[in-house]
Amino acid sequence: MEYTYLGRTGLKVSRLCLGTMNFGPQTTEPDSHAIMDKALDLGINFFDTANRYGKMGNVGSHNGHTEEIIGNWWAQGGGRREKTVIATKLYGPMGDWPNEGKLSALNIRRACEASLKRLQTDYIDMYQMHHVDRDTPWEEIWQGMEQLVREGKILYVGSSNFAGWHITKANEIAKQRHFLGLVSEQSLYNLNARMVEMDVIPACEDYGVGLIPWSPLAGGLLGGVLQKMKDGRRSTMDDRVEKQRPQLEKWEAFCKDLGENPADVALAWLLKNPVVTAPIIGPRTTDQLVGSLRALEIKLNDEQMKQLDEIFPGPGGTAPEAYAW
Repeated sequence: MEYTYLGRTGLKVSRLCLGTMNFGPQTTEPDSHAIMDKALDLGINFFDTANRYGKMGNVGSHNGHTEEIIGNWWAQGGGRREKTVIATKLYGPMGDWPNEGKLSALNIRRACEASLKRLQTDYIDMYQMHHVDRDTPWEEIWQGMEQLVREGKILYVGSSNFAGWHITKANEIAKQRHFLGLVSEQSLYNLNARMVEMDVIPACEDYGVGLIPWSPLAGGLLGGVLQKMKDGRRSTMDDRVEKQRPQLEKWEAFCKDLGENPADVALAWLLKNPVVTAPIIGPRTTDQLVGSLRALEIKLNDEQMKQLDEIFPGPGGTAPEAYAW
């Protein structure tokens, strides 16, 4: 396994981050535990979750169920907690009563305490804001986060789904308060969704914020969907596939010429970017988890990167050059 520093911090994390959103709704608790055990065996020490993960309409599922599964796994001992760098999130409502969501100082405290209880731990390594809160001033948000840091309940703060200017404003106000501020940003980023290259990635680079891409396979679109359909597997993305069929044909032909699985190449493309800390992978089985490590061995050269730019054009560069002279 390869490791890197998370943004400008001294925290070392694996180049692949284990996403746990499937734990509960799609993957049983025993299978989830097996995946996490295998992840540690493979050297993956960076896990991502959220307080709302777990509820997807399944009988017995509920908000917080995924954190509970992780907490039960840690409770087995064997150094599982000590080996894991956990990132969880808050923002979305956890109930129908006022102040059970977003980023007020009150909800920051309550949400953190609830996550700690579900996770059966006394601290969270990375506490992430799942979305920007346009109604709460940054002074209040940072006051809430600073208190948790002082109490030892969280160590670092990250963001998710922020624009470049949100990252800038958050870190400038944190700087005024002599607080570390944001050290990571989770964004939708893959070959088929490159808008963050305009302002989010430049902001991350300038502020030393590690980028953690979610949906690196574009919901399966980049995972060899055409070949899977030829093999008789059903797809829930028929409309998307047909709309982008010529593009996907070129993509899968490119991967075939490389002799690599499309999913692995898609991850390798992200890992080529020095701002990227670790793409989030969401395996449903241990076999899928083991297979994803191939991405670390694929080293794309400049010509291959150019070919991929032709297949999946980006926004044209960083802002404002992407849309102005």
